[in-house]
Amino acid sequence: MIDSKTISSWERFYRGNFINSLSGFKPVSLIGTKNNNGQSNLAIFSNIVHLGADPPLVGFVNRPLEAGGHTLANIETSRFYTINHIHSSFAEKAHQTSAKYDGGVSEFSKVGLHEQWVENFEAPFVAESKIKFGLSLQQIIPIPLNNTYFVIGKIEMVFVDETYLLPDGFIDMVKAESLCSSGIDAYHTVSYLDRFAYPKPNLPVKKIDNK
Repeated sequence: MIDSKTISSWERFYRGNFINSLSGFKPVSLIGTKNNNGQSNLAIFSNIVHLGADPPLVGFVNRPLEAGGHTLANIETSRFYTINHIHSSFAEKAHQTSAKYDGGVSEFSKVGLHEQWVENFEAPFVAESKIKFGLSLQQIIPIPLNNTYFVIGKIEMVFVDETYLLPDGFIDMVKAESLCSSGIDAYHTVSYLDRFAYPKPNLPVKKIDNK
């Protein structure tokens, strides 16, 4: 057993790696924004969570502003942003967006990814991403415990190839080759195990045929 006192005594980077990987595999995506001057910004996030389907809400945690607040500042200004899946074909480029570039620099151009703009939507998508969606800002909730911010957005549009979409609305992430992450620097491909039907008391679990 490792207690909290022991964890607190560890060297900062060791402690960070341990706690970040403890929560297991996480979705990892690129968030695209633009500032007042129309400058695009792209940053990698691995704390994106589904909040509900009606209305369709997604949240993510933004780090303290002193650690780099370009994404949050841009969202507050434009009220729009995009979330873009990452695939193995550009994993290294996606990881490089976590470097601390100056606010006047576009990570798109620095890492070699391409902007995709949609008419009347104030944030850039990642052209290379196979699954991506645009959101409008609904709420920013400060978290005083560690000076972070929980950002909630409503899904306004989705881009996904129909070949990844099953008849029941399920999106096949394996076929799309979307990545997940662990810790702060590890990326993983995924494989399919099973889908199970909605469970009911006193009835055996049923599998869903993913066709």
